[in-house]
Amino acid sequence: MKALILVGGYGTRLRPLTLSKPKPLVEFCNKPMVMHQVEALAEAGVKHIILAVSYRAEMLEKAMKQQENRLGITITISQEKEPLGTAGPLALARDHLTVDEEPFFVLNSDVVCDFPFKQMLKFHRDHGKEGTIVVTKVEEPSKYGVVVYDAKTGRIDKFVEKPQVYVSNKINAGLYIFNPKMLSRIEVR
Repeated sequence: MKALILVGGYGTRLRPLTLSKPKPLVEFCNKPMVMHQVEALAEAGVKHIILAVSYRAEMLEKAMKQQENRLGITITISQEKEPLGTAGPLALARDHLTVDEEPFFVLNSDVVCDFPFKQMLKFHRDHGKEGTIVVTKVEEPSKYGVVVYDAKTGRIDKFVEKPQVYVSNKINAGLYIFNPKMLSRIEVR
């Protein structure tokens, strides 16, 4: 199993903390935020984690390389030279993510929760489609990217960014699992 963690942002909302370190290394509950994810992924059986980085990549790489032996995993840095959005880092890391036909996780680096990775993988394999996106319910959906989907099938109809009119109260939780085949549809411009 593999995972890609999107850690490319500058962490501007956490300044001044992120002036001296990348957002994933800012401590949350006495450990770097990204370590909550890395440890949960390793616990779920992930053996290779790719970090899609740009800002302060060298600092993040040094900190993460120290964790490889402790967790028995491989951590690879995939560095963006310029911001590539959300799908761009997936395309950049394509060679790492397509070494086999196993699905892979994708996470936004600022998500901290009780990670349901084992349940996600089971759900993903059971439905047999190319992707799974975790959603969460919120009281005020107008501040988020809302997911509109068919409740019976789970099929996503559309995403609405910060809707001004109520369309749903389910938002993208920043946790995904995809089959490698999905990467063939990402075009890099």
